[in-house]
Amino acid sequence: MQLSSSVTQRREGFVRSLYGLHHALTSDNPRRSGEARRVLARLRRSFVGGRQEAEAYDVVFPHEPPEREQKMWLLVAGFFALHPHGNTARGRSFGAAMRELVEKRPSAARRFTQLLTIDPPALPHHLRQAVQLLRACDVAIDYHRLLADLVEMQESADQAHRVRLRWAQHYHRPKRTPGRTTAQPESPEGVTAEPVDE
Repeated sequence: MQLSSSVTQRREGFVRSLYGLHHALTSDNPRRSGEARRVLARLRRSFVGGRQEAEAYDVVFPHEPPEREQKMWLLVAGFFALHPHGNTARGRSFGAAMRELVEKRPSAARRFTQLLTIDPPALPHHLRQAVQLLRACDVAIDYHRLLADLVEMQESADQAHRVRLRWAQHYHRPKRTPGRTTAQPESPEGVTAEPVDE
């Protein structure tokens, strides 16, 4: 799917605003950090569903998500509220983040296998659990890339399978050693992958 530059820019602006919440949260200004805490608490409540989803609207909709992407944007806003951090994982796929998690907590390997095999309707619940584990072990996520992957997954069963294969490839990729180079992963459309230390 070819993305318009407008949609790409809107996604980037939205994710930048999420990272901005983390910046405000860690600010020395008590008013800024207090407001960021309140916004993140509202985003966490949005996970309850139903009317509570409205708690995230004022964070997501100013960035004008395409209608077919709205649910994924709301989901990513909730994930960010569970695991807020700065933009420190640019280019890292969810599979690479899970590999780092498993290095710290081997029991999480089963969680990743579930993510690769569950039915699409159950994916948000299992992703939420994975994000909580990533937070517990201080493993950062590239939220822009995660958003692009989730949007791609809802396009068709084939594309969902393709994203899961990409996550699995990055999860199982051999670790880099000094003097050895590996090709950077192919990025989803609209995402610029930059080298990161995995």
